[in-house]
Amino acid sequence: MEANPLPTGIVPWLIALLPIVVLLVLLVGLRWKGIEAGPLGMVTATLVALLAFRTPLETLAVAAGKGLWDAVFILYVVWAALLLYLVTVRAGAFEALREGFLGFSRNELFLVLAIGWVFASFFQGIAGFGAPIAVTAPLLIGIGVRPLYAVVIPLIAHTWAKMFGTLAVGWLAMLNVVGVADPTATAVQTAILLWLINLLGGLAVAWFYGRGPAVRHALPMILIISALHGGLQLVLMYINPILSTFVAGTAALVALYPLSHWRRYAEPATGIAERPAMVAPGDEEQAVDGLETALPEECTMTLGLALLPYVLLTVLATVALAIPPVNAALSRFEIGLPFPAVQTGFGVAREAALPYSPFSPLTHPGTFVLIAALVSLGVYRWRGCERADPSTRDSLWRNLVKDSVPSSIAIASFLVMSKVMDHSGQTMVLAGGLAAVATPTIYAFAANWIGILGAFMTSSSTASNILFSPLQAQAAAALEGLSQASVLAGQGAGGATGNVIAPANIVLGTSTSRIPGQEGIVLRRVLPWTVLTAVLTGLLTVLLNALGG
Repeated sequence: MEANPLPTGIVPWLIALLPIVVLLVLLVGLRWKGIEAGPLGMVTATLVALLAFRTPLETLAVAAGKGLWDAVFILYVVWAALLLYLVTVRAGAFEALREGFLGFSRNELFLVLAIGWVFASFFQGIAGFGAPIAVTAPLLIGIGVRPLYAVVIPLIAHTWAKMFGTLAVGWLAMLNVVGVADPTATAVQTAILLWLINLLGGLAVAWFYGRGPAVRHALPMILIISALHGGLQLVLMYINPILSTFVAGTAALVALYPLSHWRRYAEPATGIAERPAMVAPGDEEQAVDGLETALPEECTMTLGLALLPYVLLTVLATVALAIPPVNAALSRFEIGLPFPAVQTGFGVAREAALPYSPFSPLTHPGTFVLIAALVSLGVYRWRGCERADPSTRDSLWRNLVKDSVPSSIAIASFLVMSKVMDHSGQTMVLAGGLAAVATPTIYAFAANWIGILGAFMTSSSTASNILFSPLQAQAAAALEGLSQASVLAGQGAGGATGNVIAPANIVLGTSTSRIPGQEGIVLRRVLPWTVLTAVLTGLLTVLLNALGG
């Protein structure tokens, strides 16, 4: 096949943008469900690839296959997390969790911040890959948070931990695809940008809970936790970036104990009249499903028993991922699919993958969640903690399939759309168009927007770094006065921010919160925060670049 350069100019750029515009209009404007909007976005990307980007059917088939394989990685977490949710609901664990958490602190805002921000960030430090949302969203629902906000809060609050979380997989990916001239300077500047995102995340949680009065009440806690999150991560850039988020997240988690004894956060907050994130008394529409039947009399659901799956999950993830010898042993077994080399008529080539994107089932977050769910199911049944159900016990598995299939279709279609845009060259045209018209200052501002684009398309900050870090480094080399360290820092921060609006991540949240079909509403809630964060991150990147990178 004779190759020609990718088309440039405003018309090809707008054509490449079309699938994203279609997806946003359907989800945000028309409020379509993910299962409805995803396939149409996928079809739009495919038609653009065929008609405007000279993409052969073989290339489209390979792209679709890779997208489906990527979906398996995410769906493993989704299905396991839904099983855990159903198990805990049927056992009455949410009532025990609510009572137990209120015994720890009677301050709802403190608990929302503790679970949705601190615990979600801690879990991102060790597991990641959607698990923080899948785990914390049901916990937030258990303490009275509306399901919609139970998705929005952890989506925003833990995203700062994406780059150096999961043992810095996003950072290591960047180092693997780019010759980073000054790794320490790049890591430090990235940590500075992520600290800003962290602070904005904590403030957003308080704002969602109770607007201005809640922000004022929570401000001391937010500043303390953010200092531990962002400050420790920044210091550890000089020592060991790999463990930076895990150490910072652990320190913040430990700090919750003394904070809970501070009278300001031990007692209910006063002066917060409006609490839009919380379920109002008597609001049956927002109640947790499955609580309408009573537990057997022989069941005594204590807080310790209710926390069993989450403690087990944390221990499994920490041992398997944070202890190098254990991680190395478990990671030896990997699964991946082979795909051939393909290219388009414009010369966009993808090398053969033997195998493509292999993952280790024994260190996958879905495995930890699944083990926690199955062990808890056995313990709860042994203790007689299972709600009376007019149907058979098989209803647990039937409900799991019923709840999981719509989200599975949506996530798969989003990721196939992403791979089609990547393999056809649409994604490169979008990013290259921004780079082609930018001055050094404008490009420094735009660097994190390119990272956001990558994460939006792939639902992964790591994939965004792999996709666009080389382009960012090329721009830094081509534009005089543009620091590579600042640009790559913007890329890393943008990749983290973009996860908030990634359709597959939103579907994961709505699935585990049992509100399928509300993806568009979630996107409308998180989009303003994402834009504000991107603007402030861009301005800070410009400042870092002006200071000499």
